[in-house]
Amino acid sequence: MTEETIDHPPAPSPDSSSSAADVVGTPVPMPDLESPDSGDPGAPLGSIDPAQAVEMLGDVDLDVKVELGRCNMLVGDVLRLTPGSVVELDKLAGDPVDVYVNERLVARGEVLVVNDNFCVRVSQILSEDG
Repeated sequence: MTEETIDHPPAPSPDSSSSAADVVGTPVPMPDLESPDSGDPGAPLGSIDPAQAVEMLGDVDLDVKVELGRCNMLVGDVLRLTPGSVVELDKLAGDPVDVYVNERLVARGEVLVVNDNFCVRVSQILSEDG
């Protein structure tokens, strides 16, 4: 590890009238940037084990939305909706649903019911160009 120094001026006291020529620097050791420790939270991602990088993402909140279909309705029609009302969508039953993550279309899949819960089986992961 090589050491370099950086000169940091001391904080001026309120009663001193020192000029820049009177300031003496204090040597500060610099870390070796060639081989960062993988446990260092400030280390570049390239130096972190991939499993550790995925683990860091475990607490990241993502907004996931599954779109069954779309329709246009007047506000008056929306206000008249009651439990049991049927809303006609632009997709047929069995058509793939769109999966959005943070408002970005990332996959398509099919809706399933497992143990009385709705779920989506992802059948296609979309590339960046859609």
